Amino acid sequence: MRAHPIDRPADLDVVRESYDQVADNYAHMVVTTGMGDIRRHPWLKASIDAFADTVGELGPVLDVGCGPGTVTGYLDERGLDVSGVDLSPRMIENARRLHPQCRFSVASATELDLGEASLGGVLGWWSLFNLPRDVLPQVLAHFARALKPGGSFIAATHVGDEDVVRTEAYGEVPVRWTTHKWRPEQLVDLIEQAGLHPVAELRLPADEQSGPGVVVMAKRPA
Repeated sequence: MRAHPIDRPADLDVVRESYDQVADNYAHMVVTTGMGDIRRHPWLKASIDAFADTVGELGPVLDVGCGPGTVTGYLDERGLDVSGVDLSPRMIENARRLHPQCRFSVASATELDLGEASLGGVLGWWSLFNLPRDVLPQVLAHFARALKPGGSFIAATHVGDEDVVRTEAYGEVPVRWTTHKWRPEQLVDLIEQAGLHPVAELRLPADEQSGPGVVVMAKRPA
């Protein structure tokens, strides 16, 4: 049992069902178009490579909100001891199909039972924006406690001030989830409040596929 329980988002079940509905379309999109695959995005790949280099031999890495396992699989190819978790059972089915060599399990970021100083690295790669604004700080604090001294955390998310309710996605499939956007300085502040030390930040301008984004990497102090 966690020493610090995290509030359960009121919409967690609806969000899970929504991602189950789009999981097959999303996995097909990644495989056929490369959208969402860091190998096709040099700056995102560089961020993940820097994270992998920093984690080194520190220990296990957890990809939280791994979706169909694209980044998990890439880090496995890099030689890291990595596993992935996702809220959506159907996303995990796709991850296991596409990356059978990797370990995956179904879990919400709010339900993880992580031991103190048990991980060398944690990723929240475009996967934490559905967490309510009062829940994200709790999750970040849990990640910080789970990292070993010197361990690394990397997050990527959508930039903005608003909360956007999405009603269809990936082939006009009906969904229901809220994207909570954050200003880069807000996200950095939350990461610092969780007890981590930010070490790098990458700001991404809007393009033809998505709005602006930000990548932040931080360490647990040694």
